[in-house]
Amino acid sequence: MFRLILKMAWKNSFLRLSRTLLVIIMIAVSMSMMLALQGLYDGMAENMLDKNKRSDSGDITLYAKDYRLNPEIKNSILDAQSIKEDIAKMNGVKAVMMRLNADGLASTARKSSFASIVGIDLAEEEKFGEFSEFLNSGALNFSKRGALVGIELAKTLKLRIGSKVIFSTQDASGEINSIALRVRGIVQTTNIRLDNFAIYVPREKVSSFLALNSTTATQISISSDDETLQKTLQTKYSQLDVKSFFELQPMMQMMQDMMVIFNSITFFIVMLVVFIGILGVMYVSILDRVREFGIMLGIGMRYKYIRLQIILESLIIGFIGFVLGSIFGVLFLYYLGVYGLDLSEFADAMQSFGYETILYATIKLSYFTNTFLAIMMASVLSVLLPLRKIKKLNPVEVIKAQI
Repeated sequence: MFRLILKMAWKNSFLRLSRTLLVIIMIAVSMSMMLALQGLYDGMAENMLDKNKRSDSGDITLYAKDYRLNPEIKNSILDAQSIKEDIAKMNGVKAVMMRLNADGLASTARKSSFASIVGIDLAEEEKFGEFSEFLNSGALNFSKRGALVGIELAKTLKLRIGSKVIFSTQDASGEINSIALRVRGIVQTTNIRLDNFAIYVPREKVSSFLALNSTTATQISISSDDETLQKTLQTKYSQLDVKSFFELQPMMQMMQDMMVIFNSITFFIVMLVVFIGILGVMYVSILDRVREFGIMLGIGMRYKYIRLQIILESLIIGFIGFVLGSIFGVLFLYYLGVYGLDLSEFADAMQSFGYETILYATIKLSYFTNTFLAIMMASVLSVLLPLRKIKKLNPVEVIKAQI
């Protein structure tokens, strides 16, 4: 019996071929657009999270207790080198790096701006976050008092490769010191704070400039996937402030939450379109076949078999739309994942908010599984109203009315 009902459902699904194909195409196009938007949203968020982690704080960062409230060099980690070496030996730690930061004033002959000098070790930075990927122009070269400058700071001070910039700040002894630097490279990390204020210089040079010991650092950052590592570090280094990435950058967490909301709204709209589309087709189809259903009920076919047939018709349309939409969606996501969506026309505005000018999509299996379940559910729900009409049919009256 089920095979007969399935065969009838398949044939009746394409009884009005143009109408059915229109709904299938509508489902496929809506679904593929939704998948492309979800992939772009998630790709943009993941790219920002990844670059912010690799360019600065990693997954976990250690500071001196008072440093985040009062970011002065007196609140530095004095034995940072030994702590870094101990952490590097822990299980689950991929990479560790330490930095020495100080706020001050960067000046050229015509302009000046607040800035931060950031003492780094290029070898450490490369291992930690592939720092060379952030180079926008110039070279990763610290020779002859060389420095790397954040791209927005370079724009503010109108710096180019080879430009001279003077950085001034107060050292550990309370004296005002200045250092003259040559721009060897311009760096773009999409980390707003670094791109707007950072001047990268070798850590040893910054230590000497600030009259600090070479083992001193203001932060120790760790790259790790171990979710228990933070608690271990908090216990072992209770004298330090141990923070996770999202604790340091709550805006990133908010951005992720916003992306979930955007994706949910998009998902709801597409599913509503699918629901209305299938409802319209099935309702009109049932109205066209009222006499057929009346005769079937009149000769003794039970209502549950008619209900099953209509539900199967709806599921067939939804499933074909899903398959076609998945094919389109994979093609769109693959293209956007490889070539990206180029928004170079809005480069200045996007970079000022920490976004890439080319957005790349990501592909997740959950996009397709969640969409499949939702389309199947929408397909079933869309026939509830037409089924109520059939259930109320009086076979004798229907047959008389058609004579």
